[in-house]
Amino acid sequence: MKLPLLLLSLTVSLFAEKKPNIVFFLVDDLGIKDLSCEGSTFYETPNIDRLASESMRFTNGYSTCQVCSPSRASILTGQYPPRHGITAHIGAKVGEDWDRNDVLLPPEYVLHLPHEDTTLAEALKEGGYATWFFGKWHLGDKGSFPEDHGFTVNVAGNHHGSPPGGFFSPFTNTKIEKNPPAGTSLPLWLADQTSEQIVKQQQENPDQPFLAYLSFYSVHAPVQTTRELWKKYQEKAAQTPHKGDRFLVDRTLPVRQVQDSPIYAGMMETLDQAVAKVLDTIEAQELENDTIVIFTGDNGGVTAGDAYPTAALPLRGGKGRQWEGGLRAPFYVKVPGLTKANSTNPTPVIGTDFFPTLLDLAGLDLMPEQHADGISLKPLLAGKEIKDRALFWHYPHYGNQGGEPSSIVRQGDWKLIQYLEDRRLELYNLRNDIGEQNDVSKENPETVKALFALLEKFQKDTGATFPEQDSRYNAEKKKQQLHNLHTKKKEQLEKQHARYLAPDFQPNKTWWGSLPHD
Repeated sequence: MKLPLLLLSLTVSLFAEKKPNIVFFLVDDLGIKDLSCEGSTFYETPNIDRLASESMRFTNGYSTCQVCSPSRASILTGQYPPRHGITAHIGAKVGEDWDRNDVLLPPEYVLHLPHEDTTLAEALKEGGYATWFFGKWHLGDKGSFPEDHGFTVNVAGNHHGSPPGGFFSPFTNTKIEKNPPAGTSLPLWLADQTSEQIVKQQQENPDQPFLAYLSFYSVHAPVQTTRELWKKYQEKAAQTPHKGDRFLVDRTLPVRQVQDSPIYAGMMETLDQAVAKVLDTIEAQELENDTIVIFTGDNGGVTAGDAYPTAALPLRGGKGRQWEGGLRAPFYVKVPGLTKANSTNPTPVIGTDFFPTLLDLAGLDLMPEQHADGISLKPLLAGKEIKDRALFWHYPHYGNQGGEPSSIVRQGDWKLIQYLEDRRLELYNLRNDIGEQNDVSKENPETVKALFALLEKFQKDTGATFPEQDSRYNAEKKKQQLHNLHTKKKEQLEKQHARYLAPDFQPNKTWWGSLPHD
């Protein structure tokens, strides 16, 4: 049942006069290594870097899934995917509709954010907040849009996983009432909409706290930028040209190993500019001391599949995959008067923790029956410690980016992966092997046993579903498919991505209809 919202009550707050405002930046498909403050030397993100330097930066921050819809639902419900039931990106095929010649048939999953759950937006709204949503939703269709789950304003949030009409107007998004001028950048426009709502609130109701939830469609496919930004990064890449292959085949697909796509770099710079617009508005409205700012992502960057635009090294894999490249996310929390600038924390934390943390910081009672899989990080933000705990993942599907059905547990430095095709186990020590190259399960049988017991309990407690064998599976055909991926597909990608850097590269006559944006 939906938890009674009347149980929410105001407690002692860090913010004496009123509850804090909350600005929540959620970026789609943002690999943690796509940020210059996290090690990228090709992409330029000075404004996000500045936010990170003003925040507590969690160096072991995670999304709850390697694809988007499950992790987005986890942020809003405080629950792991098998508990809320959205275990795949909404729209993924299941059962016999999955016809890719794989060993297993992916199981059914919930197709919208459950109405019986109390969302973070609903909880904050009951606590007196104005609640606004901007950008990508992908958590249900009509009847299960942001406005159906506690947000009083919804700009651009619908059932699509990628931006209808692309990243430059005219957009074809039914949740955008009026198209901006042709060629307008979507992330910059969403930042403008967010900023305008903040200014309006300060003019009309400055005493009411707000949640501004800016959920970028960036940097999801389609990978698009302006010609000017492409040129900037094409010239930058030419200063230190890459030699050798850009792709390495890792089990199921070629995986990008190099960050030198000038198109994706342009997208990253535009994202950074969009974040700056909102941060500048907070400063201009003199709200810096009254506003919590959070910056995170919904899964790893796309290193295989889709447009193959980025690389995650030294992390292995990327979006859709069971390794750290698919699960790690930027996790920056700025709380005026509590967090110290330039502070880092190595404690493993995860997307389910945002819900209880924000309730706690807002002076509202926690709702442990709702955010059952998250904890308040307020002690960590204040420089204290929390009890050690295990983190879990369960993805009983195949990723479009080469991911394999799996369950995962991390405790301390240890990470155990259970592959659902054959139930084999892999064990990695992340302190010694962040790239997950050395399976040490045979050398550590007791650790494997203990972690597997935790994993089985998690699966049982959350009602995890499992895939079934596909009687149509053809092993010989799969062998040929993999051979083609290792040869023809890799060769095609090498040529295509080298072409992006050619001085005369042009995707089409109009660069996706985009125009320079001030």
